[in-house]
Amino acid sequence: MNVYNPNALQTAPLRLLEVLEPSGGGSGRHMLDLCRGMVARGHHVEAVYSPLRAEESFIRELRGLGLAAVHSVDMTRSPGLSDIASHRALRNIIGHDRFDVIHGHSSKAGALIRLRLPGAHIPRVYTPHAFRTMDPSLGKLGRLVYGSIETLLARHLTDRLICVSEDEFRHAVALGMPAEKLSVVVNGASPPPLAMADTVRASFGIPADAFVFGFIGRLSAQKAPLRLVEAFRALASRRPDAHLLMVGSGELEDVVKNAIAESGLSDRMHLTKAFTGPQAVGAFDLLVMPSLYEAMSYVMLEGAAAGKPILCTAIGGATTVVEDGRNGRIIANDGDITKLAAAMLECATPERHAVLSAEAQRLATRYSLDVMLDLTESLYLRMAGRPQPTDAGETLFAAGKPFAPISRTSI
Repeated sequence: MNVYNPNALQTAPLRLLEVLEPSGGGSGRHMLDLCRGMVARGHHVEAVYSPLRAEESFIRELRGLGLAAVHSVDMTRSPGLSDIASHRALRNIIGHDRFDVIHGHSSKAGALIRLRLPGAHIPRVYTPHAFRTMDPSLGKLGRLVYGSIETLLARHLTDRLICVSEDEFRHAVALGMPAEKLSVVVNGASPPPLAMADTVRASFGIPADAFVFGFIGRLSAQKAPLRLVEAFRALASRRPDAHLLMVGSGELEDVVKNAIAESGLSDRMHLTKAFTGPQAVGAFDLLVMPSLYEAMSYVMLEGAAAGKPILCTAIGGATTVVEDGRNGRIIANDGDITKLAAAMLECATPERHAVLSAEAQRLATRYSLDVMLDLTESLYLRMAGRPQPTDAGETLFAAGKPFAPISRTSI
């Protein structure tokens, strides 16, 4: 059994390479948190991002973390001939034996870093941040193609695959991925600042006593923002004091703006990208997540850390964060707008909302960023053959909740 030496990192920091293609959403947030945390723990960290879909705020924050190096490599979202040049650029960055662990985030970066690389074998870690096959709208052919590729890569070219929720772990096993190569490390979040709640409400003319349904996320088909606009239209006449505040941007931004304009409720439905999710969440009374699929949403974690009740569809990570009927509600992911509107109304009744809020506030400290960093660092150390703090006979705890013994979701 390896004995953990707390002084080992002072003499032999790990050399880590973190690689990401998209920069928005939870995968970008995760990579920033991970890079910042590993640098703070004394490791040599370099990062690769793609400028093709990078948000300026992400690049600015990444370059301000004090990393050993930040590299830009063009990576497209969809597979194509351009992947050859992307892989060649990654090979040049990696060189020969420059790193102890290479960690790819999301499908494109995950695939590129797991293909043949120069020099001796470097342990390759992959975090999908939601398998494409978790999308219930994906047809059988798409599920077969994407599932086969992910499973092939997991079986033959992956040293460790990190699932960010038990739901994602079960999905990976169902696809045929070897359980012994999987770890569950739930994302962590720092409590968002709540001081801006009044400022956010005032900027949209929302009264202090109004009930605010809130949405944070990329305006994309996956996040299903149009479901929420339609649900609010359906309930608006029954809750004349209610407002809908949506925070985000994305490819459906114009579509969502048009839907709001056509609703006749522009004075009660607000779409903004002037505030970040953590800045805005304090202004919400109920966080609503109508997503088609997720693995473990940072929005959900930040809402929980803010002590806000959450209403979500049955997506990955929902049962990790939301105890149905206690600190929120989980509804069927069937696209039924009537059900969504009814659940929103139920959660907004004064008596029900008081119960949900009290429990949400009691559970607010459950999901710690430090726990996620501890577990990921331990995984890196084990992959690199270094002493690490987790004994193989112990039970792995993530985000304050016990997962399976190390024999299944092992670090």
